[in-house]
Amino acid sequence: MTELSSTEGFAQAADALPKTYDSAGTENRWQRIWEQSGAFHPDPKASGEPFSVVIPPPNVTGSLHMGHAFNTALIDTIVRFQRLQGKNVLCLPGTDHASIAVQTILERQLKKEGTNLDQLGREAFLAKAWAWKAESGGKIVDQLRRLGYSVDWRRERFTLDKRLSAAVSQAFVRLHEQGLIYRGEYLVNWCPASGSAVSDLEVEMKEVEGHLWHFRYPLAKTSLTDGATHLEVATTRPETMLGDTAVAVNPLDERYQHLIGKNLILPLVGRQIPVVADDHVDRDFGTGCVKVTPAHDPNDFAIGKRHGLPHVTVMNKDGTMNKHAGRFEGLDRFEAREAVVKALEEEGFLVKVEPHSHNVPFSDRGKVPVEPLLSTQWFVRMEPLAARCRAHLVKGEPRFVPDRWEKVYRDWLTDIHDWCISRQLWWGHRIPAWFVVSETAGKLTNDTPYVVACSDKEALTKARERFGDSVEIQQDEDVLDTWFSSGLWPFSTLGWPDDSSIELNRWYPTSTLVTGFDIIFFWVARMTMMAGAFTGRMPFADVYIHGLVRDEQNRKMSKSAGNGIDPLLLIERYGTDALRFALVREVAGAGQDIRLDYDRNSDTSATVEAARNFANKLWNATRFALINLGSQELNISEAIDPSTLQLSDRWILSRLTRINRDTAKRYETYGLGEAAKGLYEFAWNDFCDWYLELIKHRLNPGDNPTKDALIDQSIARKVLLKVLNELFVLLHPLMPHLTEELWHALTNQAEDKLLALQLWPEIDNSYLDEELESSFCELFASIRMVRNLRAVAGLKPSQEVPVCFITAKKELAVTLEKAQADIQALTRASELEVLDPKTADSKASIKALAGVSGELEVLLPIEGLVDLDDLRRRLEKDLAKADKEIKVLSSRLANPNFAQKAPPDVVSQCKVKLAEAESQASLARKRLSDVE
Repeated sequence: MTELSSTEGFAQAADALPKTYDSAGTENRWQRIWEQSGAFHPDPKASGEPFSVVIPPPNVTGSLHMGHAFNTALIDTIVRFQRLQGKNVLCLPGTDHASIAVQTILERQLKKEGTNLDQLGREAFLAKAWAWKAESGGKIVDQLRRLGYSVDWRRERFTLDKRLSAAVSQAFVRLHEQGLIYRGEYLVNWCPASGSAVSDLEVEMKEVEGHLWHFRYPLAKTSLTDGATHLEVATTRPETMLGDTAVAVNPLDERYQHLIGKNLILPLVGRQIPVVADDHVDRDFGTGCVKVTPAHDPNDFAIGKRHGLPHVTVMNKDGTMNKHAGRFEGLDRFEAREAVVKALEEEGFLVKVEPHSHNVPFSDRGKVPVEPLLSTQWFVRMEPLAARCRAHLVKGEPRFVPDRWEKVYRDWLTDIHDWCISRQLWWGHRIPAWFVVSETAGKLTNDTPYVVACSDKEALTKARERFGDSVEIQQDEDVLDTWFSSGLWPFSTLGWPDDSSIELNRWYPTSTLVTGFDIIFFWVARMTMMAGAFTGRMPFADVYIHGLVRDEQNRKMSKSAGNGIDPLLLIERYGTDALRFALVREVAGAGQDIRLDYDRNSDTSATVEAARNFANKLWNATRFALINLGSQELNISEAIDPSTLQLSDRWILSRLTRINRDTAKRYETYGLGEAAKGLYEFAWNDFCDWYLELIKHRLNPGDNPTKDALIDQSIARKVLLKVLNELFVLLHPLMPHLTEELWHALTNQAEDKLLALQLWPEIDNSYLDEELESSFCELFASIRMVRNLRAVAGLKPSQEVPVCFITAKKELAVTLEKAQADIQALTRASELEVLDPKTADSKASIKALAGVSGELEVLLPIEGLVDLDDLRRRLEKDLAKADKEIKVLSSRLANPNFAQKAPPDVVSQCKVKLAEAESQASLARKRLSDVE
């Protein structure tokens, strides 16, 4: 730890610390102090090993949901720990411009205003979009601040920032120069709702209960042979048959070999289409005949390419039928489906209709079925980029935690398709390509040449060099897929493509990426591919993949299911630190989903409430300590003489050293849930429940204490101060606001000295004593046994009685004897004996309640101290109750109807209750025997 000043006036500090923990006030105050002081604004020139994290940028349209809260809690725990390790830590925040989401919001606004994009125009629309971003786009950032995120807000980025936009243009130009970006007409996933192409990863497959329609395609008169008159095909999308340009059969299918090369008449259209042979066709599926619509199906597109088939597009980009659909022109695609089926039935081409459950691709943003459409778009060649990533992965770059996600990542890199990166939107990074329209009579066609450049000035220069001074150029109207700019996030935010950037050279590659498994393909892989292409290095050393936050019924939270839990409600009720601690503590292992219990009627959560109770426990323990530390000067950094320590001091310092070592290792290896659980157990059980109780009599030696008692009081105070001080550091990454407040109360430091910037306490292994810790576990078991026996006997809390311990275990006997004063104080024992079984015969005739814990027997002599007759009556009543329970449960289990028909968990629970009742009956009989 950093050297701290002497602390004095603890009682005054206790008075300054309110009796009740006000989470909202505490959190607001420290968030303001941290940000105003620049606590998390690191100097790239400062010393310390660099450690950096760029946060997954939430959409600028977003509002805080439980996934954000969980991700934030994990990231902030990691970076705060690394800061306490003395590293030069940068945690860089920012937001994503969310092309489709923002444009959808604004188009809805325009519709309400009675206008649209075409009427408004591009420039006016973009002005409106930036105004919306300035007014509403900061909501998610303000909400993230409430979580106590220790990020560098002074370096906050936005993907449409001028510098980041320049990086996007540079990336596009470089990839194009390398032949990795190309333009062409291909089949893409088209979202009619957003009016844009979407990538494969932006498509969600949903199971739909639909139909399979079977139709007859008649053979042309010139193709009639061997009595065959038609072929039967089946489809789930009848409206697309208007664009069929062939029917395919397997070349090995003997049923149709004689028809290969013949022509069919396309129903409703009258166009002749050929029968082609293609290995893609499964001859055992259906009739073995497949209608081929190259312009509306990816598999058909491939067949069409192999056989040189024409592409007939029958649908407009808004999902309505076009002129090639003939009489169905103008109908919506789903209206056309019904109309086409009806027409085929009326004209005798419909064979049958079957119910059919199948997967349909839906646009993740537009929430409507996507339509495969031929469209001229921009694409990235993915295989060369993926190959670089696979080469790095062989070297363990990046490292996935948990490692099972490495295979998922590798498999995706191994079987990858080119990426459609153009989107038919206005909000976003406009594609840095300019068409030389003067070469095609002032019109933009598929044959219009283009130049790629970082600016319109550079584009004009390039165009003039190729086509002369009188050229006319026009920039592409489309924007880039949002994930293109997100793929540059780890290095564009640090100054790339300026290789001299001090931030880039200091903090890149970044140290850790923390993200959910659901965007490994959307984002993680694209970042590694972009980083490999532009920096030659992987963008992060580790990828920590976390699970989902599931609801109280263990369901995935989603807007459509309406089962989301608003983290802000829980923050208002319990505080930020309670929510953060609850979320992290629930993690059972890296990558595992967590379940958050929640009562929707009262907006309460027992899990978060338990974390709030933990915060209150720490608050009250600190107030107790401050009151009992008095006005004596104590130096937190002063070493404690081991020879002056009592047994309980040695035990708590051993436990503190162990939890320090274990917690550091857990934080370092992403065992964050285990770290939270371990600290909870130490703070609540070891420190609050045991150590504070053990030293109460030492902290308050009476009105006329002896010199030795005052010395012992001073030692207890020093140990108490040391434990609390280090505990606050260990807990700080998990509960930053609370620990900052309590640490300042304890150390009396000024506000410009922050716990967040202290150093992790050094580990002194000389304090470790595993044998002592083991003995204290048995010691505590003995105390619990005495307390339990006192309760059975019905003794008053203030009533003192003798206690006798009997054990053959020498180490335990020594511990019990050394801790005699502590035991007597905690059990109200008038006297305490520790005997060996060989010398315990003298106690055989004494009427006493007895209990056994491990290798220790506890005797509580009660003769003359309690009414034995009354005790016997109570024990007999307990026995009768247990016997009755045994009879009922045994009868239930013996009933074949119950044992065989009841749910297994009900039967199991019944068996557990029976075992408990039998144990209670046995214990009651033993105690009755003891008092006879």
